[in-house]
Amino acid sequence: MRINSFSDVSLRLLMVLGSTPEDELATTRELAEAVGTPYNHVSKAVLKLRQMGLVEAIRGRSGGVRISPEGRRATVGGVLRVLDDHSDVAECQTNMGACPLIHDCGLRGVLNHAREAFYSSLDSVTIYGLAGKTQEGPVSVTLSTVRPA
Repeated sequence: MRINSFSDVSLRLLMVLGSTPEDELATTRELAEAVGTPYNHVSKAVLKLRQMGLVEAIRGRSGGVRISPEGRRATVGGVLRVLDDHSDVAECQTNMGACPLIHDCGLRGVLNHAREAFYSSLDSVTIYGLAGKTQEGPVSVTLSTVRPA
């Protein structure tokens, strides 16, 4: 499964905010830099996360954003269900018209079931559980060529 870029940015913001001490605020510009995403995209994501009750935004000169208690308890599956677009996984309708099999096809239902299974597998993963975890990157190994003597 693939999540959309808005959901990706939103999850990254929640992880960054979740690893920040509870009394600390981060500005939207700081968050944009932290997640490597343009400020405008981060602003939209912060607005949506605030509407969902996952972050708190404090206005003013010393304002900023912090994760809410609900945000720390939120699951990745629950967040994705709200943020991801719920269009069909398969492209049954395009600008060229509908697929000729659209009325007698079981693929859409199976793929939608797979998407829900994907979300369900993430229902046990909380934002708080992800926050501050470091990801290990690939191991780089240099192999030298041994020439026979």
